[in-house]
Amino acid sequence: MATKTNRKRNSIDKKEIVKKLFFIVLGNSLCSIAFNLFFIPSKLLSGGVGGLGILTQYLTGIPSGIVVFILNVPIFIIGAKMLDREFAMYGFISMFIFSSLLTLTRNIGNYFVIDDILLSAVFGGVFNGVGMGLMFRNRTCQGGFDIIAVILKDRYNINVGSALMACNTIIVSLSSLLFGYKPAMYTLISMYIGYKILDKVQTGFNVKKKIVIVSDKAEELAKAIIHKLNRGVTFLDGIGGYTKENKKVIYCIVTSRETAKLKSIMDEIDPMAFFTVSDVVEVRGSGFKNVGV
Repeated sequence: MATKTNRKRNSIDKKEIVKKLFFIVLGNSLCSIAFNLFFIPSKLLSGGVGGLGILTQYLTGIPSGIVVFILNVPIFIIGAKMLDREFAMYGFISMFIFSSLLTLTRNIGNYFVIDDILLSAVFGGVFNGVGMGLMFRNRTCQGGFDIIAVILKDRYNINVGSALMACNTIIVSLSSLLFGYKPAMYTLISMYIGYKILDKVQTGFNVKKKIVIVSDKAEELAKAIIHKLNRGVTFLDGIGGYTKENKKVIYCIVTSRETAKLKSIMDEIDPMAFFTVSDVVEVRGSGFKNVGV
């Protein structure tokens, strides 16, 4: 019995490893295309270690992939001490693959010419955001400032995209002193698009909703939510400010797709119920998968 359990666990572990390696390669491929097809040919800047790699390539001609690898080493030493070893290990693998793909796809811009800087900024941001989002969603990253962003999320619960945007804006602002304000402004557009998409891909497009319901038929509503939506509910005790009557308050989390069905349930049971909906950034627990870092 123990042997079967161990085999099953090993099979799951192997699938998880293959899955993470797949998204590391896919995500870094998209990011490499963003750099070598959109950013570098249009002389756009970037933030983080990748941005420093682009700057070095502009100034010295040294391939950005080599620079990214060298700069990432000390950051990973710090990250390995402050984050879990598994995340740091996959991050190091990802950084090595990203550096290699940056070098291998260096001349891709010669075959597909995008001579519009705005299009390069927009689509470069999209490719870069999707690539980073896929990796963060599967608990991997490119290293560099991604490691710093994850530390900030773990310690202070700051969104990964927001942390990266703040750090990289400083780098791009300083870079504008060397290359002018126009490339920096287009780069900020690209970064904003990229990090918005990163957060969307990481958290998923089916955003979770926090529901609060105050109703005289709280018990009946709760049963309907449990059986028809297969979602758990929590009762909170409340007191009406005007009536001073005791009220049961329903608290639950549903997906955005389930919100419309929940409204239908309320219309059937208690159309006069007080009902509020708000977005939830992160949900962990029974019925919801732990996504991303």
